[in-house]
Formats: sequence, C-alpha cells, structure tokens
Amino acid sequence: MECTEAQPLLAAYLDGELERAPARDLEAHLDACAGCRAELAQLDDVRRALRSAAPRYAAPPELRARIAADARDGADALPRPAAGPATPPRATSASWWRFAAALVIAFAAGGGIVDLWNSGGAGAAGAQATLAHDLFTSHWRALAAASPVDVVSSDRHTVKPWFAGKVPQSPPVADFADAGFALVGGRIDYVAQQRVPVLVYRHGQHLIDLFVLPPAADDALGHGVQRQGYSIETVMLGGQPAAIVSDTDAQELAKFAALVAAVR
Repeated sequence: MECTEAQPLLAAYLDGELERAPARDLEAHLDACAGCRAELAQLDDVRRALRSAAPRYAAPPELRARIAADARDGADALPRPAAGPATPPRATSASWWRFAAALVIAFAAGGGIVDLWNSGGAGAAGAQATLAHDLFTSHWRALAAASPVDVVSSDRHTVKPWFAGKVPQSPPVADFADAGFALVGGRIDYVAQQRVPVLVYRHGQHLIDLFVLPPAADDALGHGVQRQGYSIETVMLGGQPAAIVSDTDAQELAKFAALVAAVR
C-alpha cells in the first residue's frame, strides 16, 4: 500500500469503520511509514481535543420535555394496522414534521441524542472513552474478518514466539482449554496509536479478545464498560495491564478473568 492509498483511509481506520482486510493492509503500511503514522497521530490528537476541550452544554429541561412531547406526537401520527380499509394519517401532519425536525436538530447539534442528556467526557473519563472505543472497534473488526487471528494455533509455544519482534515484549500465553476457554491464536492490533498483542480465545460460540496493553494504559482502564451487548473487563496478565473484550455472560467472563490473573 502506498501513502496515496493509505491517507484517505486514516480517518475511517481511527473510527473503526474499515473492514478487517484493508485495516490489516493499512496497519502494515503504518509500521513502515513514519509520515502516515504522524498523520494518524494528528487525527487522533484532534479527536481527543474535541472530546476533552470542546465546550459541552447540557440540554435544558424544557428542550428535553419538548423533544419527548414531539416524539410522542410523531409516534401517534404514524400509520397503524386497521381491521378494514382505512385512510392512513397524513404524512405531512404538523406533529410528524415536529417529530422529524426534533430528530434532525438533535443529531445535528452534536453527535446524536445522547449528547443532549450527557455533558462531560473530559480528563480521565475522556481517556477511558477513547480506550474503550479502540478496544470495542478492534474486537468488532476482528469478528467481521475472515479470521480473527494472524497466527492460528492452540499451542502457546507457537503463539508467544510469533509476537517476538512485532511488539516490544511478547506477553505470557496460556491455554485454558481444560476450563472451557481454548486458545485460538493471536494477532497484532492498534490501540491508542500503539501496536498491542491480542490473544484470542473461544468459549462455546463466543470469541474472547485479551488485549495486552502498555503499562501507561493502566490508569485509563475502566471496569465493567459495556456497549451493544459486549463488555470490557480489566485484569493483570503476568504484571501487565490487559483488557478482556467479549459478549460472554458476566459469570463466564469473571471466570476467564480469574484464569488470566493467575498467569505468571
């Protein structure tokens, strides 16, 4: 991949919008191209600055109440099934247009309806949100790929040496197949603009990603972060901070975390 191909992909990569195959090609290019790495870092700086330094304003109660009322009016204006022939409500009714306008205003005003209900996101919370975003999108990108690993092996003696030379320090690798968590393999991913090793396990029909993070990430990790049915749990792996990402239920995730924490 050349720089002319890589640069248009940087923003999509940063937002976790690239498919696995082009993301891997871009990561290979980033490994060898200091210029594109610097541009990616600048994009990430802008994103972090917007999250932490841009002014945020909580929506006043009157606006929330008005949007909720318009949403109810809009729902009432939608056609409903009838027992016999009936004339559906006019799509141009004033209540429907108020409902549509409220949605447009909400999304245009700053990234979606969620921002109307939340203010904050600076400092430690912003760092945690950024790290969680990178972890979730890396996990989802791997799930959508033909294979979630770069090295396929259930043998820890194969996976650990594979990381040598690709990351500053190869992580401890253990297989917990006897406990129901079989080692699938490993891969390299980018989290917070750094290459990190990822150990991949399978539990039933669920894949579990174990991200081994730099020591500096320890302070930014949150506990029990959840999104769209997926969870992040933090744990120490052989003295290194790590993050577990999966849609496995909480009880099984806690069991896996205990196994990881016992690795030395």
